Amino acid sequence: MNTAMDIRLRSAVRRLAVAAAAGLLVAGCQTVGVGVGAGSDDEDLRYAASTNLQSLTEVVQRNPNDPQAFNMRGSVYGRAGQYQEAQADFNRAIQIDPNYAQAYANRALVYQKMRRPDQALADYNAAIRIDPSYSAAFVGRGTVYRLQGQANQALDDFNKAIELKPDNAQAYHNRGLVYQAQGQHKFAIDDFTTAIGLAPNVSEPFVARGMSYMALNDPKMAADDFDEAVTADAGSIDAWVARGQAYERIGDKEKAAGSYAKALNLNQNNSAARDGFQRVGGSFGRQYQLFN
Repeated sequence: MNTAMDIRLRSAVRRLAVAAAAGLLVAGCQTVGVGVGAGSDDEDLRYAASTNLQSLTEVVQRNPNDPQAFNMRGSVYGRAGQYQEAQADFNRAIQIDPNYAQAYANRALVYQKMRRPDQALADYNAAIRIDPSYSAAFVGRGTVYRLQGQANQALDDFNKAIELKPDNAQAYHNRGLVYQAQGQHKFAIDDFTTAIGLAPNVSEPFVARGMSYMALNDPKMAADDFDEAVTADAGSIDAWVARGQAYERIGDKEKAAGSYAKALNLNQNNSAARDGFQRVGGSFGRQYQLFN
């Protein structure tokens, strides 16, 4: 039987998992220069993950036949990038309970990260076979299809995910990415807009919608979206580079240079940021205004 302490630990880990999945929200500075390195936020996240792994290992040791305990620890391993350990925990969870749909879906996600799409598809298929109403599994399988260029299969899965769970922001976001890849930017923008309405604090749909606005030659609308994206996730290199490109096209070299500078602060080897910084006449050591 689970103890009250185990229940509290599980609740705490669920809260941490949600925070880790959403990403660290970092307050944006008003000015930025090109400097070195990453801040301490990644270190803080690694410390938090390590602490929770210790707690979850205690739960597993006290409950060696509880598939949920292994599934939870595997999820934390996966978020920490420890894919072999995550896979082992999901294997154990499935061994204990062969009908544990969530463990199959979580293992599928690890296989995606390990670039093993065939095994990911097999696990998503198993999760859907066990639970045909599992919206997240359809999103996961659709994502594998999307990354493999199988647009029709991907759309079918995202449509099914939305049918099962109309407030599934990830399903709308991913379906929008399929439309975007097909050049159907107006459909893509509609889906990204829905995803943003459902998950307004997530940066990726803002970046994606901004890219579609760029494709439609509307850099002002794109810049607005990239502003929102970097506000939601100041550590997103893609968002900062895209923001630089939008402001460069508008003709605002100050904000463009500042955006590229921020991207270079996050990754000095990012070629798109470095090239853009040079194009707009960026100067190393100078401070740039990021926002009005």
